[in-house]
Amino acid sequence: MRYAQKMFHLNFLAGAFTDSRLHPEIPGRAISLTLLLGEVAQIPSLLQLQAETQLPQWQQWVGYPERISDDALDYVSERMDPGKLRRGAAWINRKLKRGKAFAENKVNGLLVISLDANEQFCSDHRCCEDCLTRQITSKDAQGQPVQHIQYYHKQVYAQLSGPKLSVILDVEPMRQGEEECAAALRLLARLRESHGPRFFDVVLVDAWYTNGPFLKAVVEMGWPVIAVLKQDRYDIYQEALALTNGRSPDETVERDGRQVEIWDLRQMTFTETYTEPVRVVRVRESWKQRERIGDQWVLKEKEQNWIWIVAGDLDGYAGSVIRDWGHLRWKIENNAFKRTDPGLAADPLRSPSPGLSPSPALDQNHRLHALSRLCHIAWQAAPAGEGHVAGIAQTNLSFTSMRRGRAVL
Repeated sequence: MRYAQKMFHLNFLAGAFTDSRLHPEIPGRAISLTLLLGEVAQIPSLLQLQAETQLPQWQQWVGYPERISDDALDYVSERMDPGKLRRGAAWINRKLKRGKAFAENKVNGLLVISLDANEQFCSDHRCCEDCLTRQITSKDAQGQPVQHIQYYHKQVYAQLSGPKLSVILDVEPMRQGEEECAAALRLLARLRESHGPRFFDVVLVDAWYTNGPFLKAVVEMGWPVIAVLKQDRYDIYQEALALTNGRSPDETVERDGRQVEIWDLRQMTFTETYTEPVRVVRVRESWKQRERIGDQWVLKEKEQNWIWIVAGDLDGYAGSVIRDWGHLRWKIENNAFKRTDPGLAADPLRSPSPGLSPSPALDQNHRLHALSRLCHIAWQAAPAGEGHVAGIAQTNLSFTSMRRGRAVL
């Protein structure tokens, strides 16, 4: 607590968050600080957080001498201004970077971010005006297939990925009728404005974003892109296989007990929508893995193959570095999506009051998630000598799990 107060001025930061209540009985600063401190103390639900607010020490921390009910926390968090939460997160991120907290995250001197989309929840019955829709097939009571509309929300996340620290910088909801690339470009444009063009150096994406217009837009923003190349329909994919089959690798390295062979192809042509030359890096990784077959343990040969396409200026970096950056993209799967609350999938969708959200679909869960990011990135970067804060740095709790006492830890 003392470390967070000293380094990030949580009292002043929480006071900057506003909500849409006209005549609040409980100060917004007390609500915001309660939610932030609840993340520090790893309080798993709003009901338990309500009980903690009865403690005299807690009331002294937040500056409010009475108990704060779970209904009040739920009501106010739904009406918080997400723009203020984003600015607070950007302020903390810039402060952490100035303090060299991300220095160990650099790979060959560069910071990389991963972009990917994740569906947060869905419903067959409840919806809001910003819900995305899709047709799904299920079975009726007689076992006959029937089609109906399902409603869901999906967001694109931007995570600073590295060997030591993974931090979600921002999130952008997808809008009706658009694909992930459009939401990702809005997200990158906002990050460029809020964090600056040199806050990170490289953008990592999966195969869904490997198309000419997206690569061109990101490179024009000033960032090189490393994208997974999987689509067989691209001529460059077949060409890369033809140019590397039967040829000795350009580089051979070892990574985590794996033998890594790398073929590096430069000055390749991608598509008509991206006319600049690109670089293709093909990687084959082989290793032995111990498996149990019957009543015996045996070593089995394993192999993985990857192809990455590089758009933008990364010519000075070896193919092994491209491979190392490319594998950082899995950080967003392991440190973000796999730690979200699966219990929310069954929750009814909640629509914010009109005029409260500057971004479609940024409902209560998104606001709570943004608030939790403010706190969590601070705990991750805390030095090991700061008491229990170092232990908190290993957790990734989200306030999206603090819904009416239902928590998934």
